[in-house]
Amino acid sequence: MESRAYLLQALSPLHVGTGQSVGVIDLPLMRMRATGIPIVPGSSLKGVLRDSRKHDSDRARSDAIFGPRREKPGPEGDQPSEYAGALVVGDARLLALPVRGFVGTFALVTSPLLLALARRDWGGRMGDEDVPKPVAPLAKYQARVASLKDNACLYRHDGRPRVYLEDLDLEVENQDDAGLASWAEVLGRALPSEERDMLLRRLVLVDDETMSFLWETATQVDTRVSINPETGTAAQGQLWTEESLPAETLLMGVMAATRAWHPERKLAASEVLSEALGGQGTMLQLGGKATVGRGWCRLLSWQSGGSEGQR
Repeated sequence: MESRAYLLQALSPLHVGTGQSVGVIDLPLMRMRATGIPIVPGSSLKGVLRDSRKHDSDRARSDAIFGPRREKPGPEGDQPSEYAGALVVGDARLLALPVRGFVGTFALVTSPLLLALARRDWGGRMGDEDVPKPVAPLAKYQARVASLKDNACLYRHDGRPRVYLEDLDLEVENQDDAGLASWAEVLGRALPSEERDMLLRRLVLVDDETMSFLWETATQVDTRVSINPETGTAAQGQLWTEESLPAETLLMGVMAATRAWHPERKLAASEVLSEALGGQGTMLQLGGKATVGRGWCRLLSWQSGGSEGQR
């Protein structure tokens, strides 16, 4: 089996939810149960990738990659198939969250835990290169940046660098973090060339506890209402709130593949992965609220850097 890490970059607010909730937010985001980290389920991404190929004339090739289509909906269609699909799509997990700052407009905030999970997704290797090493842990309410000189989100108080994230005022270690600079450089390789310095200028590392607070409180929450078509006013009882990951959020996951099992289409695992990922920067619409512009994402990978690995 071969695997390749992928990056999802949200270009508009992204709502992949769990349905209605009895909590404060009516339509919350989907999160990992144990950690609370926001995710996009692999099943959602795989369905969107398959749907993007619905007009392909070569149906057998699509079925070889994604698996045979169900002939009947519901439980009646859950019958043994002649062959299995070759593609496995893992969940996309939050990697960096854009957080409003009082300096530099916004920062892309991550933590040692999120980078450690990303490193695990790479399997420790990117082609012939090692992935960046784990970053050192931080004290509570501390932050680090790759370059004090180049980061756009810092300000100085009494000569010491600090960063404002929403209503958090965090002290920044007064030295460059070479390890975080390596992460910014490697992650940036997946982005278009004109955006590659964004991570170096905006990436801010905070401790895991602060990151947990931010992914619970710094997401986008919108209040919406339905209009009664007969009166043109707000419909009675049709007021709700929905949570989204803000535009510019980065999520990371893994796709894996075996050779194709289809009796008529013989594809190697590397071909399956390349077909699934498509061209660099493939545009997809994920999650709900598509008609109001939500869920536009860019699917990116490190193909040009030889990131493919075998497990």
